[in-house]
Amino acid sequence: MEMDIDMEKEIIQKIEDIVSYNDVEGAVNLCKEVHYVDICEALDEMEDYQVKAFIKMLPFEDVAGLLESSWDDFQLLVTPFFTNAELINIFSYMTNADVADLLGFLSTSRRKELLKYMKDSDSDILKMILSFDAESCGGIMTTEFIALKENLTVRQAIIKIKEIAPATEIIDYLLITDKLHKLQGIVDLRQLLVADDTTLLKELLEDFPFYVFATDDQEEASNMITKYDLEILPVVNHSMAVLGVITSDDIVSVIDQEYTEDILAMGGVSQDEEFDSEFFESFKNRIPWLIVNLFTAFLAAAVVGMFSDTIEAVVALSAAMPIVTGMGGNAGNQTLAIVLTSLARGDMDLIKDWRLIFKEIGLGLLNGAIIGIGAGVILAIMYSNPFLGVIMFFSMILNIILAGITGFLIPLILDKINIDPAVASSIFLTTFTDTCGFFIFLGLASVFLSKLI
Repeated sequence: MEMDIDMEKEIIQKIEDIVSYNDVEGAVNLCKEVHYVDICEALDEMEDYQVKAFIKMLPFEDVAGLLESSWDDFQLLVTPFFTNAELINIFSYMTNADVADLLGFLSTSRRKELLKYMKDSDSDILKMILSFDAESCGGIMTTEFIALKENLTVRQAIIKIKEIAPATEIIDYLLITDKLHKLQGIVDLRQLLVADDTTLLKELLEDFPFYVFATDDQEEASNMITKYDLEILPVVNHSMAVLGVITSDDIVSVIDQEYTEDILAMGGVSQDEEFDSEFFESFKNRIPWLIVNLFTAFLAAAVVGMFSDTIEAVVALSAAMPIVTGMGGNAGNQTLAIVLTSLARGDMDLIKDWRLIFKEIGLGLLNGAIIGIGAGVILAIMYSNPFLGVIMFFSMILNIILAGITGFLIPLILDKINIDPAVASSIFLTTFTDTCGFFIFLGLASVFLSKLI
């Protein structure tokens, strides 16, 4: 939920006053009183020199909080305000996952400099995270979790937890590994605290069959956490050694990101475009798909051109044929939306679920008949020609059936051949429903032309 406009104006005014009077105490107090996210949104509306002046007043811990709560552009603006040594101090208040994300946005030269200044242990962890794709499970995992060997006793485990918990993000669940760091299962902290001190962890072990590989797409983790209502999900390498964990909190941003990408892709818009993107950037992102749509529109126009004599003979056809294509497109988009949603959750597959196409045929037949009767009756009355109504009836049934079939098959086929179905499905669907709709309607009209004149 976005911040209230009046509240944003109030925060902006406070920051302007803080900067004007160099009020360091006021800057610190503002971070205590207002959420970091709201401060970032207010700073986004201010001049760069004001942002710099305000940020430089804050202790490193508050700067870290702002960086963790902000977005790419804000991070790229803020990081040059600090030396490498200062950034290392700021990173000490951030999780490794957030530090890795921030490093990924920096230039290669500065990233190398920062990694060189870090302790080897921290640098190695960050290099590992950065080695994975930003949208892979390895790219979003946190390495600040507790993993204990299965041959430890409860007493030994508690001592170990007390040592490492202050620097750990997740302590409610303990991952249990063998001597080769391979995942064996999980123990929750409550279970550990009530167990006998001499009990071995492997005796408390709960089987935990849920995990993802570091190279898997982040959607795999999102689907698994959502489906099984998991709090954490281990990330392993191909030897089953634990590399990190993904939490349910991490997945919230992934779901939002994937949803936004899919919605933009369905509209033929780049996922990088924002409402306030540069003019030529928006132009560059949009024009390719508009050109593709132009060619598909000419295909539909060519079909109409084939029946120009029929249209000239019966002018009413030109008014009626957009109804057929429009309803076909709407019906196909209903099916398409459901299939794309199911694909995003990993619930559908072409080979496994192809029989569901018969359901779409049945729905197309029923829906087409109902809509066709309504449209047919109206056209028959408007133009005093029952045959025009009959043609509309059968055209509507056939095109809505075809729309359901194509809305079902197109995304599944594209997914099977590793083409993003969210990007291309709507273009193919529109082309098919328009072209087939015109062909069916005008074809039937041509066959029964003598009854329409």
